[in-house]
Order: sequence, then C-alpha cells, then structure tokens
Amino acid sequence: MPENKAFILLFRSIHDVLRAEKMLKKQGVPHELVPVPRNLSSDCGMCIRLDSDATEIRRGLGDMEIDRSFAFDGENYEQIEL
Repeated sequence: MPENKAFILLFRSIHDVLRAEKMLKKQGVPHELVPVPRNLSSDCGMCIRLDSDATEIRRGLGDMEIDRSFAFDGENYEQIEL
C-alpha cells in the first residue's frame, strides 16, 4: 500500500473509539479523532484517522476489533482489512 495513504478506522461504538484512542496513545502511535466521513457509514459518529503503516496500527491496537477500515488517498476510500 502506498505510503501517502491515510487509514480511517471505524468502530461499533464511541466507547470502542475512545478505547482504541487510549491504546494508540499508550503505544505512541500518532492518530486523530475525527467525524466519520459522510460517504462512509457507521453506528458511531467518530472514527480514528492515522498516517501510520498497517503493522504499527495493529501493534497499537493489539487484538481490538475494528468494525471497518479504509485507506484514503485524499480523494477515494478503499475498504481494506487490517
């Protein structure tokens, strides 16, 4: 996957988003909490955006379940598995 892509992680609840944020922060993985983009749907209105690589993301989240994940190149979203 090209390095210039960002990752968008959607979770089932705001509780899961906040838990994931805490885990990423603890592991030192740069991220930001953002509203879910309009063209993506989720049960939760917030998601996590990262510019890290997939290995760093999985390390930061451990075995935490991600509802859906997307790669974003600045224009298009591509659903991926992390």
